[in-house]
Amino acid sequence: MKILVIGSGGREHALAWRLGRDPDASAVLAAPGNPGMAALGPCFHLNLSRPDEAVMLARREGIDLTVVGPEAALDRGIADAFEAAGLALLGPSRLAARLECSKVFAKAFMARHGIPTARYVACDEPEAAIDALSGDLGFPVVVKADGLAAGKGVVIAADRAEAETAIRAAMVGGQFGEAGSRVVLEECLTGPEVSFFALCDGRRAVPIGSAQDHKRIFDGDQGPNTGGMGAFAPSPLVTGDLSGRVMRDVVEPVLAGMAADGTPYRGFLYVSLMLTSDGPKVIEFNVRFGDPEAQVVLPLIDGPLVSRLHAAATGALDPGDAIRLDGCAVGVVLASAGYPASPEVGRAIGGVAEAEAMPGTLVFHAGTRLGDGGLLTAGGRVLTVVGRGATFADARRRAYDAAAAIRFEGMQFRRDIGVKALEAGNEVTR
Repeated sequence: MKILVIGSGGREHALAWRLGRDPDASAVLAAPGNPGMAALGPCFHLNLSRPDEAVMLARREGIDLTVVGPEAALDRGIADAFEAAGLALLGPSRLAARLECSKVFAKAFMARHGIPTARYVACDEPEAAIDALSGDLGFPVVVKADGLAAGKGVVIAADRAEAETAIRAAMVGGQFGEAGSRVVLEECLTGPEVSFFALCDGRRAVPIGSAQDHKRIFDGDQGPNTGGMGAFAPSPLVTGDLSGRVMRDVVEPVLAGMAADGTPYRGFLYVSLMLTSDGPKVIEFNVRFGDPEAQVVLPLIDGPLVSRLHAAATGALDPGDAIRLDGCAVGVVLASAGYPASPEVGRAIGGVAEAEAMPGTLVFHAGTRLGDGGLLTAGGRVLTVVGRGATFADARRRAYDAAAAIRFEGMQFRRDIGVKALEAGNEVTR
């Protein structure tokens, strides 16, 4: 099959790399791609806000399956455009993508279908949101922008003053643009946080692994939220019993509810879970693979993948075709100076080839570009360095040895990615 990967980040590079290794893939193309993806196959310019351009590209290149990485393209209706054109694409429709693209929609959907989640209040006006702080949600309280905010639209406010500041910044100050015109206030859940992934075909689903992300910029989960500073997979906390419970209590109700609403869900479903003392509860959904979780889950998937993704995209998934992860992976994000607020770009990057030559390592590009001086930084999260091994200790060592070989001015990264995999406690608050 000829595969087209839509997107230009580390997640998309990981998808292109993994799909390109599949015996069913005759070629892997990318749009718009990045320098790392260009080393795997042709890259094409594409305006992700124009689904019609993607349809024309897929037709012209004879694409058999298109796999979408970024949520913004799904929110723009790329899946709808491909369905109307009779082309296979893995990703939900614009209406189904509201599970991620609108926190207000997602919370109401979970309430209607009995999916366990935190108590919440949805607010359309800042005054109403501030008044709701006097309710029974308590403090700390979670303030979430309704729309897409690149993974940064969440504030955990310790007290009323912090909560009011977060509400005004989102709803009055325009910190997140239109995405913050509505907010959701949630009770703050406590427990280990895990990411759970399923592959869905509109009626059926199979689990495809788990991971744990590290959102905060600094070691020890300190500092502001980011798009993700690293991850490890699989999560030691997701046992077979827990996986079955999440499929039964979360994934299957999502599929049934979406089908009942006339918006069947096809694609990757990312369930962010808090393992509370009352059982697993959904923090949020993503309607695509995670980033940086994809970079650590995909290299561990054993067996064919292209045929499974095509089956999901065409409504023909075999629920008995279990997907297995083999080994352990730790991914460390190398970020630009100033990230997440104001990342510095245009810095020369060295050492990538040396890192890639190390045993058991992979380097996935995210914020990079080619310039006159070679490879340059072009975003906040620049590279994800992944180490694989039979144990987490092996995987961590390989990831950090490879990260040490890479250099660019102002490079910053966390030094505790994967430590939670080695510890018994693993407590976080979100």
